[in-house]
Amino acid sequence: MLTLERAHELNDSMVTEDHLKLHALNVSYAMSAMAKHFGEDAAHWEAIGYLHDYDYEKYPEEHLQHTREPLLAAGLSEEEVHAILSHGYSLVNDVKPENNLEKSLFTVDELTGIIQACARMRPHGITDLEVKSFMKKFKDKHFAAKCNRDVILQGCEMLGMELRDVAGICIEGMKEHAAELDLLGTE
Repeated sequence: MLTLERAHELNDSMVTEDHLKLHALNVSYAMSAMAKHFGEDAAHWEAIGYLHDYDYEKYPEEHLQHTREPLLAAGLSEEEVHAILSHGYSLVNDVKPENNLEKSLFTVDELTGIIQACARMRPHGITDLEVKSFMKKFKDKHFAAKCNRDVILQGCEMLGMELRDVAGICIEGMKEHAAELDLLGTE
């Protein structure tokens, strides 16, 4: 089973850009929170979240096309590789998210971008971010415009959950790591 330590080792062998490592951390902490919500193995989900963009920096135009073989060779299981590939469903591949782990990764990958952007605009960062404030920013299509809201909503639908509930879980999971995520704000 993929450990968090091994996920960091593998990801850090491919990813050098700080903003991509920060994104990996945001997704991993949101995934840990989602795992706890579903009563699953939080450390394992966190590891999958950290490793999800393994090939992105080196192959941005061929994202997830250089993931399967290297990760299988590195000892990941078919299920773990499938989970990572599934976050590209309908965007860069046809690997459909089939379980709560995969559906969560599909959803939070984009969702954490909007949460992070919201937190960066606040004097106290994520520490006092509430779902209500997130929802206002989510509705503003110009705010964090690169984050695909349709994917987030599709993921929430797959999970059978409301956006506000998924966002709340992820915000709380990210709050626990506010300092590491550089989301403490300026005051």
